[in-house]
Amino acid sequence: MPGSDLRLLLDAAVAAGEIACRHFHTDHAVWEKDAGQGPVTEADLEVDRMLRARLTGARPDYGWMSEESEDEPGSRLARPRTFVVDPIDGTRAFTEGHRTWAHSLAVVDAGQVTAAVVYLPMLQRLFTAERGGGARLNDRPLHASQRERLMGADILAAHPTLEAAHWPGGLPPVTRHFRSSLAYRLSLVGQGRFDAMLTLRDSWEWDIAAGSLIAEEAGARVSDRTGRPLVFNSLRRQASGVVCASPGVHGEMIERLNARATI
Repeated sequence: MPGSDLRLLLDAAVAAGEIACRHFHTDHAVWEKDAGQGPVTEADLEVDRMLRARLTGARPDYGWMSEESEDEPGSRLARPRTFVVDPIDGTRAFTEGHRTWAHSLAVVDAGQVTAAVVYLPMLQRLFTAERGGGARLNDRPLHASQRERLMGADILAAHPTLEAAHWPGGLPPVTRHFRSSLAYRLSLVGQGRFDAMLTLRDSWEWDIAAGSLIAEEAGARVSDRTGRPLVFNSLRRQASGVVCASPGVHGEMIERLNARATI
């Protein structure tokens, strides 16, 4: 990976924040995507156009995957490295006037994220990571939680995720929290503010690529809902859920989620 990939992502994320904040503070067009895929705004599309031009202009040999761009699998799968981008992660929060939306930018090389930025311009929080180089928030090193047991953990998850039907092995008492952006949830686990994040639904790669590296480089463990490693730039562009937590909590969550019910 070229040494300047992280700097390229960082500068692009800051530029994306300038565009998005301009729309956030004014009236902006919003419409619903087909097939119940949620809202999209003119800010999403403007940020997407800028990022694609800026990033692929600097790295013309890299592929491109973005929530707001038509997929070109033949092109991106044939390239060793690919940008995986969500122009605005948490668009619904953006449209409702909440500040916890983010720009999520990653470089993927042979299925692994090698550079990542998650930027929340309204909160002035800039999460960054390079594979093997650690994770940082506003240039300060991040360290994930050291909690060893699931009982009593603080977990970021949507309410249905913690319903008993998903936990044949039983779920001990935990405290649930929520943030709308998956990229931000993963980054918060990397920051150590929460012990874990969990989503059991299939997750789009652009929502989780950057945040997964930030969490991993901070010392958390990240997998799909069955415990398998995440692989990015896939044909399907989705992971089978995400489990991210301190190593001890992660292992117990995977065990309980995948335990067979006894008769």
